[in-house]
Amino acid sequence: MKVIVQRSLKSSVSVNKKQVGSINNGLVILVGFTTTDTSSDIDYIVKKIINLRIFDDEYGIMNKSILDINGSILSISQFTLYADTQKGNRPSYIKAMKSEEASKLYDEFNNKLKEYVHVETGIFGEDMKVNITNDGPITIILESRG
Repeated sequence: MKVIVQRSLKSSVSVNKKQVGSINNGLVILVGFTTTDTSSDIDYIVKKIINLRIFDDEYGIMNKSILDINGSILSISQFTLYADTQKGNRPSYIKAMKSEEASKLYDEFNNKLKEYVHVETGIFGEDMKVNITNDGPITIILESRG
């Protein structure tokens, strides 16, 4: 499981020119699954995300988590995180989990996050337009197997 975490001031996602999710202060999370991912990968990543100290404290030091600031998460499915570009110029997505399985894990991931914070999402498998106001910019890559 691979996740790109971006600290955000305001972000939204639209499908067919209709906004389907938006947040103010919080995190935008781009989420990809590979063929061997399981619920234990989700548990690891969820714990890491909710405890990741990338928000400023009163001294301007990144010392607070999403829980500390009562922030929200915008979660976007992103199978292209598993693009393989080693051969040629056309990415291969053979390492990405098949859509039906990935959709189930994506739902499980978002439901587990919702136990801790408010979560908005895009629509799995759809062509989405994501607007991100990255704060910092702060961007972190998390992987469950590394």
